Amino acid sequence: MFNSISMDEFGQKQTKEEVNVIDVREAGEFSSGHIPGAINVPLSEFAQHLDKIDKDKEQYVVCLSGARSSVACDFLGNNGYTVVNIMGGMSAWRGDIE
Repeated sequence: MFNSISMDEFGQKQTKEEVNVIDVREAGEFSSGHIPGAINVPLSEFAQHLDKIDKDKEQYVVCLSGARSSVACDFLGNNGYTVVNIMGGMSAWRGDIE
């Protein structure tokens, strides 16, 4: 089980507090631009890289449109992580990119 947040809500939250962002797009997509501070854990390699994700902190998950991040959130939520899916994904992001 997981919660979802709109990109606008996420953008507001991110300006007020530090958030942990996991970008589940493939490495090439991630390198073309991502939310500052996000870590890249491609959905295709997700199960092998859970050690990169802090289970004690709430995680915000993003992809291009929200579909892959939803799959990742479902997986993480079922494994005891506290996660929030960012709906709309990078297609809806209007902030700075790295």
